[in-house]
Amino acid sequence: MFEVRFHGRGGQGAVVASRVLANAFVREGRFGSAFPMFGFERRGVPVTAYGRYDDKPILEKTQIYEPHCLIVLDPSQSKTVGVYEGLRKGGVLILNSPKELTAKPHENLAVAGLANADKIAMEEIGMAAPNICMLGVLAAATGWIKLESILAGLEDYFEGKKLEGNRRCAERGFKETTIVLF
Repeated sequence: MFEVRFHGRGGQGAVVASRVLANAFVREGRFGSAFPMFGFERRGVPVTAYGRYDDKPILEKTQIYEPHCLIVLDPSQSKTVGVYEGLRKGGVLILNSPKELTAKPHENLAVAGLANADKIAMEEIGMAAPNICMLGVLAAATGWIKLESILAGLEDYFEGKKLEGNRRCAERGFKETTIVLF
């Protein structure tokens, strides 16, 4: 089993991203579990979502304290105390950032996948919702999930122009990923 912790702000789609990713794993014949944790449901407040993905049924329903991967939707949160807490050795960071990493942000980090997901989302769907783009970055940086499965999983959450725009976000996230190995 591998565990992913999503960090974002209300309105960025961390919860939807965790669910779309779980759905994509199910489409591949595997298992996925996703759940949020947040306080006041308002735009801009910190939101954490969790996902577990495995080839076997997932019974655990607790928060994730030692993730294999962090998906950070808000670049300012990458410097926040606690974001890297519990990251396992050999961990993965998927970061929405217009800048390149100039230093290794955490000692346990092995791989980082970066893309300017806010820019991509603004161009494709007209709003700064980087969530689906970041799933494309995850697919490119790790190979844990196929881009095609993410694209198919979007059909359960979006339709019409929103579906097409989010597909383009995931595809561009995949293509425009910068991978950094540590």
